Amino acid sequence: MNSISARFKGRMSAKKDVDMTEGNILSHIIKFSIPLLLGNLFQQLYNTVDTWVVGNYVGDDAFAAVGNIGPIINLLIGLFLGLSTGASVVISQYYGAKDEKHVQDTVHTAIAMTLILSVVFAVVGIALTPLLLKLMKMNAATTPEATTYLVIYFAGIVGLLIYNMGSGIMRAIGDSRRPFYFLVCSALTNTILDLVFVIVFRMGVAGVALATVAAQCLSAVLVIITLVRSDGYCKLHLKKLRIDMKCLGQIFRVGIPAALQMAITSFSNIFVQGYINFFDNPVSTGCMGGWTAYSKIDQFLLLPMQSIALASTTFVGQNLGVNKVERAKKGVRASLLVSSIFTVVLIVPVVVFAEPLVSFFNPTPNVVEHGALFLRLISPFYVFCCINQILSGSLRGAGDSKAPMIIMLGCFVVFRQIYLFVMTKFFINTPVSVALGYPAGWMLCSAICYIYFRKSNWEKHRLVKDVGSQAVSEAAAKPDGSEELPEQG
Repeated sequence: MNSISARFKGRMSAKKDVDMTEGNILSHIIKFSIPLLLGNLFQQLYNTVDTWVVGNYVGDDAFAAVGNIGPIINLLIGLFLGLSTGASVVISQYYGAKDEKHVQDTVHTAIAMTLILSVVFAVVGIALTPLLLKLMKMNAATTPEATTYLVIYFAGIVGLLIYNMGSGIMRAIGDSRRPFYFLVCSALTNTILDLVFVIVFRMGVAGVALATVAAQCLSAVLVIITLVRSDGYCKLHLKKLRIDMKCLGQIFRVGIPAALQMAITSFSNIFVQGYINFFDNPVSTGCMGGWTAYSKIDQFLLLPMQSIALASTTFVGQNLGVNKVERAKKGVRASLLVSSIFTVVLIVPVVVFAEPLVSFFNPTPNVVEHGALFLRLISPFYVFCCINQILSGSLRGAGDSKAPMIIMLGCFVVFRQIYLFVMTKFFINTPVSVALGYPAGWMLCSAICYIYFRKSNWEKHRLVKDVGSQAVSEAAAKPDGSEELPEQG
């Protein structure tokens, strides 16, 4: 083993990093995904606990307000998460190539960019809140509560952005455990502060928002402390924070398409929410609340596939860093298999216990009726989400971010909006017909993603080609020792 590889292995033994370019593929995917899954579970507790506290201790209008602002939050957060994905992919490929200098440059560029964007997102989020609520057709009773929550949330958005970028950096080098630990602390803090601010101090929606911001800032502080104290490739030197234009360009190459896809999809969901809110009237009460409850449960159902998709992104990135294309594709097949099994196991109890699950969030009979209807109608189609989530995440890990953007925008925005317009204007305008717009988009997206994935050329999109060549050549020449996996269709 040459000096580069020896130094790399020696430093890894003292850190939390995981080299996914060697060893059992399925084991890497599962071990990396479990902390991600648990971490994402705790992250969902932020909004879920908020919704539960508001629904049980504040009132129905506040419940609907907090529950329905998700598309607005996701609109701006989606922009940033795309850039975070870009940074993670760049770091994972350089890490796989054992190129410490470029890892360091990318880390400092990513954190500096995050600090700048925190200010921008806070200002833009607060300024756009009235317009976005109007586009959602939020009624007069819920608008003040929704406005209060969003203004506080965006004012403190720096915590969320720093945590997501920092955890993305750690995941890029195979460390999914510490981000999970930080989320546990954050979620517990959020839960305690929710109860204190709402029940004890009776601060209503404002208390819920303040609890969320405080918890997110805690997770951000923990991430920064960890990166500063690290002795590995991703060590953060606060005095060295600066923008490296080459690294920023690579982050944007992967991150901008992902950011646009996430943001535009979230923006289109604001209009979908408007279609749902149309039915919340004296003739059909409970539809808006039922959709809110469904949306909260929907987020939990998506967690396994999203976590495994992130694992696949890191796995593909690291292995392409050493040009192990076939090993990377075996990882994709393993990810598809594991995510499909997890999702099917979750769907069954959701369909069987739909009413109790909805009533946990809001026991109002009409809300329970509509929420259970949405759950039973949509949940069987989540298997298709596994396909499009895993394949798009893998393509981003390979450095190909434009294709998933085009495919997902075409299916989740253009096709879905055409479907909703045609269905509600010319055929039948019911909660069921509107809700089916989601499965229709998922199925179309999965089919196109699969066709593109089979024909894609990953070598063309690799970010790391000429760096770390000696280490790359050695790693590529070694047998990876992984078990062969059967082809998964």
